[in-house]
Amino acid sequence: MPFSDYKTALVTGASGGMGWAIAERLASKGLKVHGLARSIAKLKALEVLAGVVPHEIDVTDTEALADLVGELEIDVLVNNAGVSRPGSLLQSEAFDIDEQIDVNFRASLHLARLTLPGMMARDSGHIVNITSMAGQYEFGGHIAYHATKAAMHTVSRQLRVDAFGRRVRVTEISPGRVETDIFANVEKIDPAEAKRKYFEGFEMPQVSDIADAVEYAIGAPQYVNIGMIELLPTLQVPGGLRTAKRIGDEVILTGAK
Repeated sequence: MPFSDYKTALVTGASGGMGWAIAERLASKGLKVHGLARSIAKLKALEVLAGVVPHEIDVTDTEALADLVGELEIDVLVNNAGVSRPGSLLQSEAFDIDEQIDVNFRASLHLARLTLPGMMARDSGHIVNITSMAGQYEFGGHIAYHATKAAMHTVSRQLRVDAFGRRVRVTEISPGRVETDIFANVEKIDPAEAKRKYFEGFEMPQVSDIADAVEYAIGAPQYVNIGMIELLPTLQVPGGLRTAKRIGDEVILTGAK
């Protein structure tokens, strides 16, 4: 539908990466965008650049989210904030699991709960959930990340059921590897090192490509719901097959993760 039919957007994790690009793009389309993040300095920079209204809020603070949403009429909600921790469940600490559940899943569910009734009352609205290919495909480690992204995949489908009969659309954007700073944050390494390790020599989607997908979904005619967009590098293939071979006490792993 025309962007002019929407007035206000809320984007979580807006201080960098995909969230920054999405917030900037929605602002360029004429929406009043409210950006949430824990880094007020980066949000202030986004405010200067694109006019995004900054809110220094941790998305795990449900009371703060409720206070903010209670003062606004949100037409477009973009659940983008996310965290990941390396390693399998065998290496996970309690905090690793709890933080990912709280940020990747619980916060998004609460924001949908807080904004959906207003959208339904106005018979108009759009919820965009930024998930991950990790929600549909398995690869080594990151069990809580996989679980939370799979949960949001289900939430995206269920929201359409809950909003049935009203012109409220729900879109899931499921990226593969995208050139963002998440890898540096996950491994707690210098961004330059992360760039060398994960991006140099690869053909990677950029955050602008994710913003393009969000723009396409929101800009589609109101009678069209773009349910899911899976956006991966052309040279990235999800899935794989591994078989373990045991010779006495030795375990030999074959295949790619």
